Amino acid sequence: MTTTQPLATGDPLRLGPYRLLGVLGEGGMGKVYVGRDGSGAPAAVKVLRPELAHDQHLAQRFVREADMARAVTSKGVARVLGAQTEGGRPWIAAEFLAGPTLDEAVRTYGPMDAPTVRALAAQLARTLHDIHVAGLVHRDLKPANIVLTSTGPRIIDFGIARPEHGLTLTTTGQIPVTPGYGAPEQVLGQRVGPASDVFSLGAVLAYAASGRRAFDGAHVAAVQYEVVHGTPDLSLVPPELQQLIGPCLSKDPAFRPAPPQVAEAFAPPKGADRAWRKGPLAEDIKRRETATKRLVAPADTVVPASSTPSRRRFLTMTAVGVAVLGAGGGAGAWWLNREKSPTADVPPAVAAPEAAFVSLIDSEPDKAPEPLWGPLDVIAPSGHLPLPVRDVLIVQAKTGDLLALSVTDGKERWRAKDTDAAAGFVSVADRLVVGVDEKGVLNSFVASTGKPVWQTQSDVDYVLAADGTHVYLVTKDNELRAVDAWTLKTSWARPMASPRSPSGPAKAATGGKRLVIHGRDGHVEVLDTTTAETVWKLKGQGTHGQAPSISGNTVYLGGPGLMARRLDDGGFLWKEESRNFGNPQLGWASPTADGEFVVAVDGYVAYRFGSVADTGRSSTEWMLVMGEMGSTTGTLTAPAVEGMTVWLPEPDDSAVRVVNKTTHKKLFTVTMKREGPYQLVSDAHRVFIARGGRIAAMPVYGE
Repeated sequence: MTTTQPLATGDPLRLGPYRLLGVLGEGGMGKVYVGRDGSGAPAAVKVLRPELAHDQHLAQRFVREADMARAVTSKGVARVLGAQTEGGRPWIAAEFLAGPTLDEAVRTYGPMDAPTVRALAAQLARTLHDIHVAGLVHRDLKPANIVLTSTGPRIIDFGIARPEHGLTLTTTGQIPVTPGYGAPEQVLGQRVGPASDVFSLGAVLAYAASGRRAFDGAHVAAVQYEVVHGTPDLSLVPPELQQLIGPCLSKDPAFRPAPPQVAEAFAPPKGADRAWRKGPLAEDIKRRETATKRLVAPADTVVPASSTPSRRRFLTMTAVGVAVLGAGGGAGAWWLNREKSPTADVPPAVAAPEAAFVSLIDSEPDKAPEPLWGPLDVIAPSGHLPLPVRDVLIVQAKTGDLLALSVTDGKERWRAKDTDAAAGFVSVADRLVVGVDEKGVLNSFVASTGKPVWQTQSDVDYVLAADGTHVYLVTKDNELRAVDAWTLKTSWARPMASPRSPSGPAKAATGGKRLVIHGRDGHVEVLDTTTAETVWKLKGQGTHGQAPSISGNTVYLGGPGLMARRLDDGGFLWKEESRNFGNPQLGWASPTADGEFVVAVDGYVAYRFGSVADTGRSSTEWMLVMGEMGSTTGTLTAPAVEGMTVWLPEPDDSAVRVVNKTTHKKLFTVTMKREGPYQLVSDAHRVFIARGGRIAAMPVYGE
């Protein structure tokens, strides 16, 4: 972000929960401020100019920007933290990114070298893929809309983003994007699709590699003529990059590569992302991060507590019928009739504190490192899989309710009594934890503190899954509903794809506007999360409760065959038949996706697979025999992958074997003195191991 300027006369002092501290920049529609919420977290707050707030067209565009940005949950974009789009001055609060824009970085430090451009291209392409999978087209990708942070480039500003099926916003000659970066079809006022963003990406990369625009001219019309009819100037781009950038700048959208192809073609060498970690650019980012911490540090910037009614008052009003929770799943009406959203004061997610990697050189061979904390005897013996949510780990407590443990030391952070954790719990955008109480009412809590936020619905049987905006639940009448966690509205309802089995509920995962449901009847049904329509489905895919695992546009399914399919349309990628002769009905356990690879256990053998492009088959990276043929029926537990390690449950549930991710060389084993199967989850350089009511956090070796 740019240098902060002091507030001027007429600037607001506070917007929603944010105390405004300075001005980041301004344009024709509004200003962007740096703000601080009540917990001390910074945010970039964009507000519509007061003289434009009554312009219905601009106000609608502002609302759309909030909706578009919130729909994308990729790590490569600035997360939306809150918005107020009705009444007063509309504003949007987004994650504050302490770093220069790509435009500023190139002007200050010169063109980037080829490895850094490759790293930039690969990360931006992956983010564009996430945006497109969400059904959107950014439409304004340019150097000024890319912020370079310590973790890499992030895309900002969804001001003119549109659904992919939406018509263009302009006619010929009305150009909302920066000249030289918009695609020819944008200049001509034609329909704009994902390929338009790829053109913009090519122009961005040409600028990053050369320090000058690929299309230039004496005035705007001349630049736009070059975009439509001219040849891009790549003369200062390194030759090895010219052949990669060139196809992105094709005049015909059909000839441009898709973002995943761009990411693959630009695959950077190891360490190419050092620009974000070492050197002048990294030092610039670090200085800005330090300045931001200083800016938001003063105690007098704390925002007073909200005047939103207390949880007790809410429950009282619900009891007397003011906030009726009907069988149809409607939200509490008194919430919706208020000017403020029920989630307006939910703070931004607390960053996940990463644990330090263990040094393999300094470790004793075959000896497990000491736990970071635990084992603690605090969880239900056969409860739900623990859920890491930034700085807390959500578990099913011995008493059956929700319990949040600190990921750093295992201490109890908060507890939600009267909840039924056995009915499932999920995280929405790493900000809310949602579960069900004993009466079947859906409850949400601030993830880091456990503060109650809202209640809605009244007939919930179990919580199935969640994404950045919605909770997907199943009612006692076997209806599947999508509840918007930010407005409490029921977006859609339909019959549940897979009836509840006596063996337990279905398992599900979300990604790319898809809800993948793997039922205990062996049926897999994939729904469009926007329309609730069935996109594709399978039969005979395992009845033991295998959970789907998603990576990008690939979903992996355990069962009699380990299946890899395209998430968006169900296209077949490959299948590995089970050789689990001890239990052929179980077959493959729940798989764990790891980027372009997947790790899964079949009976007494563990595998790591990759996909061979356009061949319909997998590539076996390694296989590891962990027992004798027929000596075990296998395990349902999914492996954990973190750092350079893979954590594999032994098929007889005796221990967890830890191996090198790429070589499968055994590093050590971990045991926990209890009975029953292990449960494994990982996050932020930690692996959490649960068994028989105990749980511990283990460190990992770095990559």
